[in-house]
Amino acid sequence: MSKLQKAYSFFFSLCLAGTLLFLPGQFFFFPGLEMRDAMDFSFFSGNVYRLLPLYSYLEQQSVKPPLNEDTDTSERIIETNRKELEKQKTAISAEKDMPEEIPTSGIESDKQRFSDDSLSKTESGQVYSENQKITNEPDPGDYQAVFAALPKAEIAADHLLDYEYLINHFYIVDENTETNAGQINAIRFLGEDLSIKKDFKNPQILIYHTHSQESFADSREGEPEDTVIGVGNYLAKLLTEQYGYQVLHVTDTFDLFDGELDRNRAYDAARESIQQILQETPSIEVIIDLHRDGVPEDRHLVTSINGKDTAQILFYNGLSYTRSQGAVSYLPNPYIQQNLAFSFQLDYQSEQYFPGFSRGIYLAGLRYNLHLCPRALLLEAGAQTNTIQEVKNAMEPFAGLLNQVLSGH
Repeated sequence: MSKLQKAYSFFFSLCLAGTLLFLPGQFFFFPGLEMRDAMDFSFFSGNVYRLLPLYSYLEQQSVKPPLNEDTDTSERIIETNRKELEKQKTAISAEKDMPEEIPTSGIESDKQRFSDDSLSKTESGQVYSENQKITNEPDPGDYQAVFAALPKAEIAADHLLDYEYLINHFYIVDENTETNAGQINAIRFLGEDLSIKKDFKNPQILIYHTHSQESFADSREGEPEDTVIGVGNYLAKLLTEQYGYQVLHVTDTFDLFDGELDRNRAYDAARESIQQILQETPSIEVIIDLHRDGVPEDRHLVTSINGKDTAQILFYNGLSYTRSQGAVSYLPNPYIQQNLAFSFQLDYQSEQYFPGFSRGIYLAGLRYNLHLCPRALLLEAGAQTNTIQEVKNAMEPFAGLLNQVLSGH
């Protein structure tokens, strides 16, 4: 071997020794390094690649945190998740002690809502509306002619197929519940046959008041006729005398216990009584729980119909579903879809004949005794800021709308 060859050999030997000496990581055996790792070519080649400047730079960049991470957003997400978990924990822990129905809506608290109510107890009893023993059908022709002469606003068919349109124009969804396009289907609702065949001897419509103490701006204390009961009397009279239905108006008090007002327990008390009545009177096919709403004192729910100051109405549905619990299993309702169809058909007719009369359909999370029959309705007529006459005036177009639906028009 020539001197030049020896010099080249010595130089390459030094390069090889330097490469092995400065390889990142261990190439030779050491405690904790298994033989299969030492003999693995990928282990060797991976470390050799790290000697290349470009590979080393890219590897360092890959383990750096992203520069656009928003720490404020992350903290808000963490805080939101924490609050949601606390809400779920509270809901679950309170479930066993929870009364069956607690009214929840986007309106005022009970204390604010009913501060003007008289606490005097009305005389309990069940009364038929006037002329309940009619044996011949009255002639409602004049009232049907009024509807026939009314201009009718058409709602485009494509709007009825649009879930977002329905939610924005017909519904108010409480923040504690939720719904979807599978549940809210206008075409299916309008296709539901909710008509009934009139029975001129037996009651078919039942009106009652879970919150019988609800009163109005000009109500006289201690006068049942000045409360929602008086409004129920007028509705029963309209349905009987103008449209030929037999109506049972239940005026029992469900929201007073030992002289104390308790709205939460009222739904349990009303349910027991109404179930008993339904067993005794199987001819009943329609149930209306008539309320009045509660709004800020500077809000007046009024429109004009036929030249009369008329309180606006609100339909109310319970979905037995809350965001914190999901399906509320202890409040089953086999008639949710029929209930929804009933309120939608009424609201749909209202939009066609009396735009602005209905405030829409409020969807809440519990049940509100709407499981008692398919044609069960909770109606909010006006509020505490309306006069008695304004709310009674509202019963006239409502009675006509109800007749339209029950007649299959």
